[in-house]
Amino acid sequence: MPDSYWTQKGATLSDKSARKEFGITQDIIIDAIKFGKLQYRQNYIHGNPYFRLLRTEVESLAKELFGEDHSKNKKLQNELSQVNKEIRKLKKQMKTLEERKIGLLKILENENL
Repeated sequence: MPDSYWTQKGATLSDKSARKEFGITQDIIIDAIKFGKLQYRQNYIHGNPYFRLLRTEVESLAKELFGEDHSKNKKLQNELSQVNKEIRKLKKQMKTLEERKIGLLKILENENL
């Protein structure tokens, strides 16, 4: 794959994200790298190394290992998790805005007295 894939947004993921999203283990990732099924770049965050992998290759590996249904199921579970996370974030924002609204209404009431 050309180097441009490595710079496209969403085209890569860390080995940790690959384990979480696709249900594969670190050993499977390392074996796939050794056998040439996965390309990788080694990166560091706060001095800790991790593998950056191409998402399409990880998806193909997961399909090969677990079948098409497992991959679809994991993808749906991950999307559901993201939706739930966004809902919790929005609820927290709503609560903060409601509290601010109440505070502003109290200030307005006190000024009108």
